[in-house]
Amino acid sequence: MQTVVDNIAGYSYGAQELATSPVTMKDLDLLKQTITLDSEDSRYLRMAGDVLEDQTDSLVNLWRGVISSMPHLAYYFKDKQGNVDEEYKAKVKERFKQWILDVCFKPYDQEWLNYQHEIGLRHMYTKKNKTDAVEAPPHIPMRYVIAFTAVVNDTIKPFLAKKGHSLGVIEKMHKAWCKAVLLHVTLWTRAYCDDEGW
Repeated sequence: MQTVVDNIAGYSYGAQELATSPVTMKDLDLLKQTITLDSEDSRYLRMAGDVLEDQTDSLVNLWRGVISSMPHLAYYFKDKQGNVDEEYKAKVKERFKQWILDVCFKPYDQEWLNYQHEIGLRHMYTKKNKTDAVEAPPHIPMRYVIAFTAVVNDTIKPFLAKKGHSLGVIEKMHKAWCKAVLLHVTLWTRAYCDDEGW
């Protein structure tokens, strides 16, 4: 199971130089309670990870196809001349594939919390483009980060259904996945907000 990697450009999960998330573990616990993400969901998430592990490339290709079909989203992978930066897209794709596995397999601990904050920072002025040293637009509005959650959650179910599980198990994996993605995206929005606003 490829749950730990050290050869993906810009993938710095657990790196000491990452900032500590301003979200506390207590905050995280309250968020998990609010989303109703519990131990049963964690079990079905791991099951989903087993199902999705060899499908990450196809899944990210599907998501990237949606992004490419919408000029207002494709814009964020273009250089100043309006050309798509294919090298940048390729690097981000590998991190996106790993993110699927991280959602399912990583313990939601302090290291994980710190990396979620890092992902949020990489979508906005603070760190966008710096990881890959590119000249794409420097900020993705939070509204698009949140709204794309619908695509990520709506398209996952056919992939979860490809390994012969019962409909009931597929539903439980999908429910757990949707809760976990909502938790991730909620944490990413912290980078966009001040203390009072979040």
